[in-house]
Amino acid sequence: MQKIINAHCHIYPDKIASKAVDGIKNFYDLNMSLDGTVNGLIEDGNTVGVNHYLIHSVATTPKQVKSINEFIAESVNTNPEIFTGFGTLHPDSEDMQGDFDHLIELGLKGVKIHPDFQQFAMNEDRAFKMGEIINEGNVPLLVHCGDFRYNYSNPEQIKAFLDKFPNLTFIGAHFAGWSVWEDATEKLAGIPNLYVDLSSSLYDLTPETAVDLIHAYGSDKVLWGTDYPMWDSPSEMEYFNKLNLSEKEKSQILYDNAAKILGLI
Repeated sequence: MQKIINAHCHIYPDKIASKAVDGIKNFYDLNMSLDGTVNGLIEDGNTVGVNHYLIHSVATTPKQVKSINEFIAESVNTNPEIFTGFGTLHPDSEDMQGDFDHLIELGLKGVKIHPDFQQFAMNEDRAFKMGEIINEGNVPLLVHCGDFRYNYSNPEQIKAFLDKFPNLTFIGAHFAGWSVWEDATEKLAGIPNLYVDLSSSLYDLTPETAVDLIHAYGSDKVLWGTDYPMWDSPSEMEYFNKLNLSEKEKSQILYDNAAKILGLI
């Protein structure tokens, strides 16, 4: 049976999960049925046989960084066989190096940021300072990319960051450009240290276009993910199964590529 890694999962403590989900609904004007909790994630993943999850959350203020990273680490420690956790950083932190050192001490394996939520551009000094710390720490960086409404993480900004950090393992969420997918592919495909996930994308792309984007980046550079709690696993897997891909390409995307980044193989 094909192993599956869900490489893009947001989770929240039970007591604030509904508020967090409402915030996402409002930001993206999206109907969502999943609850954002750890148990909800596992129940959703079980419906399609997910074996492992990359979990994370995003700090919208510097003071949230420590508690979020501790929550992600606690969730990993409770479910060590199925969870790998990425911590978060905030561009306005007074001690970003200290925040990074703390998330590494907690056992987290990378960093997740969301420039549109955190309101900073990927081609500004605050982003470059963060990049220097992460690059020096030699861990992967997962970035929300793209939004036609803003100019924080669109292809030009992402390209500038990638040019500055060519050795940093960079995962560009949503084909590296949510809502600007084809522009992102035109500007970013072929950059050696760039991986992409296909979360929050297949719903708005034809199967033919999605395959074209996968082939542009390379099937060895693409990860499957649902952007939990935004989309449920059955519908995302149904979209994925409509793609005209070889069995090798499917295995790379569903498991192999993420497993290599996360050190699972």
